[in-house]
Amino acid sequence: MIRVYHQKITIVKSRKPEEQNINKELQWFGDSLGLFNLRDKDKSCFRVFIELLKSSKRRQPLSSDELADMLNLTRGTVIHHINKLMDSGIVVHEKKKYFLRVHNLQELVKEVKKDIDRTCLDLEEVAEDIDRRLGL
Repeated sequence: MIRVYHQKITIVKSRKPEEQNINKELQWFGDSLGLFNLRDKDKSCFRVFIELLKSSKRRQPLSSDELADMLNLTRGTVIHHINKLMDSGIVVHEKKKYFLRVHNLQELVKEVKKDIDRTCLDLEEVAEDIDRRLGL
């Protein structure tokens, strides 16, 4: 069983790449989900995300050691980025292996949208209750 206890969902509106370039489009995709930041000079989080995306297609989860070896990164760096991806709710952990929550990007967007919709419904419910108690 997979459980998600909390998520930090960040949506960043930015201009889509004008040219069709898979790497630029994937970078834009991740940037739009707030996954990558400017401090990641060697794009290691992007690289971890791409490897998890590839492994998702093969339906073969990866360990942090496997990712570190594949990407020539330290295990600590991989764990740091995996934790960020897990906090966003797009990567899950099971039996010391990591994988994307779904098997393709379109489904990932649909799941993120559901998460956002559920959060907004909770916000509306609490706002209504607070407004009522404050007599607004």
